[in-house]
Amino acid sequence: MLVGCDFSSSPSKRKPIVIAIGSSKQGRVHLQEILRFETLDAWSQWLRLPQDWIGGFDLPFGLPRELIESLKWPNNWLACTEHFSAMSRDTIRQHFKAFCDARPVGQKFAHRKTDGPAGSSPSMKWVNPPVAFMLHAGVPRLLDAGVELPGLHTPHQEKVASRRIALEAYPGLLARELLGNRSYKSDDKAKQTPERLIARKQILQALETGQTRLDLRLKLTHAQHDALVADASGDTLDAVLCMVQAAWAELQHNNDHPCYGLPMFDSIEGWIVTA
Repeated sequence: MLVGCDFSSSPSKRKPIVIAIGSSKQGRVHLQEILRFETLDAWSQWLRLPQDWIGGFDLPFGLPRELIESLKWPNNWLACTEHFSAMSRDTIRQHFKAFCDARPVGQKFAHRKTDGPAGSSPSMKWVNPPVAFMLHAGVPRLLDAGVELPGLHTPHQEKVASRRIALEAYPGLLARELLGNRSYKSDDKAKQTPERLIARKQILQALETGQTRLDLRLKLTHAQHDALVADASGDTLDAVLCMVQAAWAELQHNNDHPCYGLPMFDSIEGWIVTA
């Protein structure tokens, strides 16, 4: 089973966590179902279900090494993640703001090595978007559910009833390949324009015809296609983009890649799949 997750650190009825579920065969990725979770607890319960999957999750799995070393936090991914998870969001904000305030304009944030090729926001950002809080809310719940994070964490097998593989994904990476810097979504109703609707249609056309470097074709029903276009927030489409990235990782694994297509990477920072 394939999973794509558009994540929110503060999900609600208006802005739920969206999960796309599908499967892949002979280069075709079939979307089967869309799930929505209005609370972190409901999402956590789904993670614990005894089912095998490979998933792409749109949230950072690690912090920049430069930041960790500057703050003198544990120099080990699991210990650092547990240290970070034990803090309140306000404490995290204070630490990160002090780090940024001490640095020159234009170099405020520390970056992970994956940010360059992925074009992703620094995982220490706490606003616009608050990806640091996404890490804070999401990764501990993946660990609690006994999920494997390749290259970062392998759970004790005696505690795991099923094989669940979580990879850090980033839908913007795949979307930019198809659109450049044009926007395809907005949570602001005033910005949910015809141009963005056309952009969502273009993304889906490219995915359905296999016009990406991932060399996969997305298979949708007419109803699924229309629903993805109609969601002007882009959350449902983002979940599907993450699912397609997970399909690429599954293909690499099936072709005997030792780490689901991930390159050698800093084991404290993590890496975005397909970057």
